[in-house]
Amino acid sequence: MSKALRVIISGGGTGGHIFPAISIANAIKALQPDASILFIGALGRMEMQRVPAAGYEIKGLPIRGFFRPLWKPANIGVAIDYLKSKWLAKKLLREFKPDVAVGVGGYASAAALGAANSLGIPTLIQEQNSYAGLTNKNLAAKAEKICVAYEGMERFFPAEKIILTGNPVRQALLDTTISREEAIKSLGLDPSKKTILLVGGSLGARTINESMLQHLDLIKSSDVQFIWQTGKYYSAEIAERLKGQEIPNLKVTDFITDMGVAYKAADLVISRAGASSISEFCLIGKPVILVPSPNVAEDHQTKNALALSTRDAAIYVKDAEAPSTLLQLAIDTVQDAAKLKSLSENVLKLALPDSADIIAKEVIKLAK
Repeated sequence: MSKALRVIISGGGTGGHIFPAISIANAIKALQPDASILFIGALGRMEMQRVPAAGYEIKGLPIRGFFRPLWKPANIGVAIDYLKSKWLAKKLLREFKPDVAVGVGGYASAAALGAANSLGIPTLIQEQNSYAGLTNKNLAAKAEKICVAYEGMERFFPAEKIILTGNPVRQALLDTTISREEAIKSLGLDPSKKTILLVGGSLGARTINESMLQHLDLIKSSDVQFIWQTGKYYSAEIAERLKGQEIPNLKVTDFITDMGVAYKAADLVISRAGASSISEFCLIGKPVILVPSPNVAEDHQTKNALALSTRDAAIYVKDAEAPSTLLQLAIDTVQDAAKLKSLSENVLKLALPDSADIIAKEVIKLAK
């Protein structure tokens, strides 16, 4: 009898790393139900809650990011934590005895996959963005396989290791069977009106929120309705600024738990340009206006947005221009049926379905 597969999955820090990691784990389990999977994350980061909620065990490392510029004295402590994390990761790997290690980007995967390489355990990395992250660039030389979501990634990674798989997304989004009308009614809105959904990521986005707050009169006077996820970080401040305002065509919430229903209700989405969100829009064919965050490494969100907007698969608005132009543009776009149709058709062409399944099969192959 062959022994059960044992897999380490490491990475996190944001939903953009965690959702693909969990999707890969679920796909491995679907193919090999007796597989043992252990996650390695960074203490204090989002993965330490999200991974156990998805039913998997996770161990945390005391790892964190370097401060810019690199010569800051505080980085001495960061470097010590990295060395400690790599030592702890090696200890975890020796105890768990994985057949293969998977890295999805984020601080923890630097230590965990670095440890796997030094112990001779085969590694696979998954890069979500069109501009490769520093961790994955550093791990690429020793990785056996590199799974990517965009073409042209040979400028970052050895071409012979690359597999174009796309980004795994939350399965619940693809399984949503509710109709647009049912989705809108469940949110207490009017199915006869065009609907715009605004999401700034799990923590929210100040620019998108300001774009709404500065144009409340335009919202009130429009024949469009809005679902506005403010993000938990900004919810109290926004509730205060909306006090006493009666806006029946505006539904405000700090966090949307069922994104499948929210996407189904929306005729148009306004979003940051994180890789996971973009993969979701491609798979469900959702027209979108992308407002890339300027506060991310290597400005990778702008590169993600351009990868779509240059193919007329999304509309791109610069962060600095959003407060003045975004809302009127969105209202005009959502009432332009031909524009919505072409955006939907073009974004669907970029979809790479079955990503998690393809990556899981590569992981199993490597283990053998």
